[in-house]
Amino acid sequence: MDGTIHLTDYTPYPFTLDKVALSFKLDPGATRVSTRMHFTPKSGAVPLHLDGEELKLVSLSLNGTALEPADYHRTDTGLTIHPAALPDGAFILETEVEIAPERNTALEGLYMSNGMYCTQCEAEGFRKITYYPDRPDVMAQFHVRVEGDLPVLLSNGNQVAAGDGWAEWDDPWPKPAYLFALVAGDLKATTGTFTTRSGTEVELNIWVRPSDEDRCDFALESLKRSMVWDEDVYGREYDLSVFNLVAVDDFNMGAMENKGLNIFNSKLVLASPETATDTDYVRIEAVIGHEYFHNWTGDRITCRDWFQLCLKEGLTVFRDQCFTRDVRLGAVKRIEDVATLRARQFREDQGPLSHPPRPNQYREINNFYTATVYEKGAEVVGMLQRLVGEDAYRQALDLYFERHDGQACTIEDWLKVFEDATGRDLSQFKLWYTSAGTPHLTVSEHFEGDTLRLDFTQTTPATPDEAEKAPRHIPIAVGLLDDTGHEIRATEILEMTQAQQSFTFTGLSARPVASILRDFSAPVVLEQSQTAQEQAFLFAHDTDGFNRWDAGRNLARATLVAMTKGAPVEPEFLSAVGGLLQDDTADPAFIAHCLSLPDDDEIAQAIHAAGDTPDPDAIHTARGDLARAVAQAHQAALGALYDRMAVSGPYSPDAGPAGRRALRLACLGLLGKLDDAARARDLYDTANNMTETFGALAVLVRADQAEDALGQFRETWQNNRLVMDKWFMVQLAACPPAKTVLRAETLAKDPAFEWKNPNRFRALIGGLTSNHAGFHAADGSGYAFLADWLIKMDGVNPQIAARMSTAFETWRRYDPARQSLMRDALRRIADTPDLSRDLSEMTHRLLG
Repeated sequence: MDGTIHLTDYTPYPFTLDKVALSFKLDPGATRVSTRMHFTPKSGAVPLHLDGEELKLVSLSLNGTALEPADYHRTDTGLTIHPAALPDGAFILETEVEIAPERNTALEGLYMSNGMYCTQCEAEGFRKITYYPDRPDVMAQFHVRVEGDLPVLLSNGNQVAAGDGWAEWDDPWPKPAYLFALVAGDLKATTGTFTTRSGTEVELNIWVRPSDEDRCDFALESLKRSMVWDEDVYGREYDLSVFNLVAVDDFNMGAMENKGLNIFNSKLVLASPETATDTDYVRIEAVIGHEYFHNWTGDRITCRDWFQLCLKEGLTVFRDQCFTRDVRLGAVKRIEDVATLRARQFREDQGPLSHPPRPNQYREINNFYTATVYEKGAEVVGMLQRLVGEDAYRQALDLYFERHDGQACTIEDWLKVFEDATGRDLSQFKLWYTSAGTPHLTVSEHFEGDTLRLDFTQTTPATPDEAEKAPRHIPIAVGLLDDTGHEIRATEILEMTQAQQSFTFTGLSARPVASILRDFSAPVVLEQSQTAQEQAFLFAHDTDGFNRWDAGRNLARATLVAMTKGAPVEPEFLSAVGGLLQDDTADPAFIAHCLSLPDDDEIAQAIHAAGDTPDPDAIHTARGDLARAVAQAHQAALGALYDRMAVSGPYSPDAGPAGRRALRLACLGLLGKLDDAARARDLYDTANNMTETFGALAVLVRADQAEDALGQFRETWQNNRLVMDKWFMVQLAACPPAKTVLRAETLAKDPAFEWKNPNRFRALIGGLTSNHAGFHAADGSGYAFLADWLIKMDGVNPQIAARMSTAFETWRRYDPARQSLMRDALRRIADTPDLSRDLSEMTHRLLG
């Protein structure tokens, strides 16, 4: 494809940019942006290239003298000043451009959201604001002046001056353009302070629209917890006198870590018991932590080029996962993280969109904000920590911050720090960053005398970019149990570096039960021959919480796969669930996760991996039948647990009551298969928090008993945009499959479907595509609906269209008729005139 950018083509920028002064005169249709840049050439006579798109050039001068048209060349993507027009030494380049924020529907650069000016510059949005070397390895200090008629005018860094209709901000820390931010609007702040470990007082502000101030307290407390955690665990203090966070309704991403001025999708800031679920609270805290942690792993140390995106994102995701584990969820956090990884990243690795955490090429970088870069990138950091140990990991991170503060770095820089701190050779480990695909780890056990031998084989299936795969360096956490479930060997890390490798455990008095890949010590597919009885034993007794859950998951998945082929319900699974329900020592949140059956897509993935063709309707039927069988076998225990898990008193999002609500709703979902959702109707009518209200509503929708409740829900929340997103989503995600596409078509015509808003579009389209059997309707209506809306959205917001197109990434796993229908839909998208670069690249990759 044309326009492809390759990692091997990287060359440093030939100029140093020391200081930047920006001046904005805000106007919805004609904002003027003046830029003053201090350049110094690094070498001889070379052209100066500045990126720029959709800009009206007003003036261009060098050292105070206007440049003539012959001195430079302009295209649709930038401006190049010829070497002959440049002086030999340092110089000042000044530009003035005009842009129209109100017409910027792509939400990249400077745009408007319901009267508020807002920016989103990662990855390449700054070039839509002014002419500039818009690349992450060009770092400069920014001084910004904002003029406008709105009461709040914000930018990066510290405010150094302000007056009627203007404010000036200075950021002393060099940063790339993608971290620039500006917000102007009629906003109100929920304020607080934080005193750093060294005694500096920091002003904290959560800025929102006037009607949203009552839903900011949790966000503010989450920010404070993040700041404490980063000091305690990583020794990192905040480095400005103010930290501003702004909630925006129209935002393509979840949030953005702009230095000193984080900009958030409002759904990741605003929360109250009546409007946000327990899951929303956890997500808000995690993302606030993530963006705050970027202050050091992303802002102070950034990436040299966009191929290194996983350096900042993988590390920061790992940090936010550990933060959530430590301050809120405990051991169940690992279960949630792995479930997400398998659902999103393993699926990505198995299809046409597979790529390494550090890709070798791209056409549109926005398409590489993926589960592989984020979630798998975090797993790679976690493996490093397991291999070197927590103390050595902290020493390596201290060295990383000391050595690379203020720099734009690469994966090689990152690994070199660990090699220098630990003396290890990580050349083989580097394959986790540079090679695509999920390794399959096969194990067999042999016991003789007093010795257990584990024989491992690793293979990685071919991916679109690479057929032959070299062996990875895999940390395998193993513990041993006796036949009563007591641990006789504590967890130890086995380091596998060869295609085939054996490990022995001696001094054993009897054959043990091996618990392998504890805490999911590496992102691999473990292939282990186990009977249903062996899986049930580990589900009941494994002392590693993750492996205990995973044993139950494997048993449930195997049961469901067999049921799609006509097999009866596995008795061992029903018995194992009964034992779980009697375990009074287990965390309610853990039991809730164990009661949650694998979803339809996970079952389809397992069937496809076994070489068979998944039938979406058969999968949906099997899952419903198994849930009903569990409910029938354990109706009394589930009912008693449902009653016992009721939480009294004021709402709290803390882990204890949240875990009780999660288990209660898990019981409700199963019991709804027997009582025609009667309990769900009662809970919907009496619940005093959104967690239980929404959970009950989902059960009612799934039972096709929700029309009255949906009407009441809409009437109550029609003026709350975030709650209405839930209303759109649940009607499709939980809808009986035969009615899903028709319901989607009806909702798309609803006046409340404000499709240009990313959250609303994701709610409807995401709800449809998450309904596996509904989306994969045999007549192809789901595919046609999605294709129609992707084409429509592409003309307005290419990023959103491209990201939602990943619903087609599994098209090759289904029967020939469905494959043909999905291929036709993709080709129709690809053949659309004037398709964006974003969606064009995605459709071509999906089609292969």
